[in-house]
Amino acid sequence: REMSSGLSTPVGFKNATNGDLSVAVNAILSSSRPHSFLGINGSGKVAIVRTKGNGYGHVVLRGGDGRPNYDTVSVSIAEQALVKAKLPANIVVDCSHANSSKKPELQPLVMSDVVNQIRGGNKALVGLMIESNIEAGSQPIPADLSQLKYGCSVTDGCVGWETTEKMIRDAAVLLRDVLPERLA
Repeated sequence: REMSSGLSTPVGFKNATNGDLSVAVNAILSSSRPHSFLGINGSGKVAIVRTKGNGYGHVVLRGGDGRPNYDTVSVSIAEQALVKAKLPANIVVDCSHANSSKKPELQPLVMSDVVNQIRGGNKALVGLMIESNIEAGSQPIPADLSQLKYGCSVTDGCVGWETTEKMIRDAAVLLRDVLPERLA
């Protein structure tokens, strides 16, 4: 939160693993304000870092307690929580984790649902996250590292490159006429 308050880029804060939004909303509030903390300056010396606050925080809906939270009701609840906290209603949906029941092959369905919400007029949805790698799936880290499969995740299961490309291209076609209107 403190470090994020000094960044000049958007920063996403995920809801808690139990689905609670307050941790993400509080993180956005905190990072939007100035902070002072110990850090390292450009010369590599310990210094007090002073930040101005980052007004570009957003909630990342990742699901929680094994349940998704990308549906229209959950997105609306997240919007309301941000508005109540007097924050911009900017929401990114993580297509993985609990939103896909940790099954990579369900990520395209999550993304399709969110794209349809955007097409339906939801302007709070500003982005999507996909767990993606060159190869689909995941692998354990073997004792013999030469056995690692190149381009395959060693953490969360991922969709492969072909699926990722199709997801993005399909969304681009469906949103081609919608996104420019959001800027107007």
